[in-house]
Amino acid sequence: MRADRLVSLVLLLRQRGRSTADALARELEVSTRTVLRDIDALSAAGVPVYAERGRYGGFALLPGFRTELTGLNHDEALALLTTGRAFGLGPALASAVRKVADALPETHVVTAGRFLVEPETDLLSRRPEPEEVDPATMLEVRRAVLTGHRLRLHYAATGQEPRWRTVDPIGLVTVRDRGYLLATRAGADRTYRLSRILAAESLDEPAERPGEVDLDRIWRQRRTAFLADGHLTVRVRVRPARREDLLSAAVAVRAEEPEEDGWLRLEVTYQDAWHAEWALWQLGTDAEALAPESLRTALRERAMAIADRYTDAP
Repeated sequence: MRADRLVSLVLLLRQRGRSTADALARELEVSTRTVLRDIDALSAAGVPVYAERGRYGGFALLPGFRTELTGLNHDEALALLTTGRAFGLGPALASAVRKVADALPETHVVTAGRFLVEPETDLLSRRPEPEEVDPATMLEVRRAVLTGHRLRLHYAATGQEPRWRTVDPIGLVTVRDRGYLLATRAGADRTYRLSRILAAESLDEPAERPGEVDLDRIWRQRRTAFLADGHLTVRVRVRPARREDLLSAAVAVRAEEPEEDGWLRLEVTYQDAWHAEWALWQLGTDAEALAPESLRTALRERAMAIADRYTDAP
């Protein structure tokens, strides 16, 4: 839109000072002729932009010129309101977002409530590799979340052939570079990894979902249910060099702290007792299971059986 481009032109001149029409055209991805027309439009609107001729000439704003530019469009406001908490600036970002949200139209703030970035807990607490999501697919998913329409997904669940399913989207969560769609299907809670959505189609029929949502609360509830679903939580000590080996079969890391002797103490969740026993057995004396007692007993009995096997020479 031309209004957005005019705002961008003023911002460029404020931030960079004198710039040529060609440089501004490249930055705005328009023709030089368009930039010249926009400069004329700004001058007619009272913005003090002037031209300097010569080899080092160009366009510039009068020194000291400031203006309030609050015309964020929908996507810009949404991007700002869902910014991640990076570089230790979480408190400052939260304060800034509150100030911006107070000046934004109510519709911008309401739609941002369907997004949650970097909640405190993840289903998988080890930081994974960033996942790629097809932009067209992400656009359809986001459209359904924002407009409150049902969504048809072609989804590849773990260990299953991809198949189509229709869901009622609730919101989007991004945590540790991994995105999730929170939804319901036939009234049952569902959580879908965005990277496993192969295709998506926003439908015309409205989604069945609450008018207001607390995504942080919903996420905590679903994570708790996920970890309690037949999983086994283990307390363990491990040498730092073998930490990743310990976690290769883990579902989640729930707590971690260093010990005085240099080892690490972790609370790790495994899919079941078999996976926990297998993970600890592979590490030999580089790890020690502290709890539950059933796991310590299983490891001790396995070690004794191996020792008995090799007690006598063949």
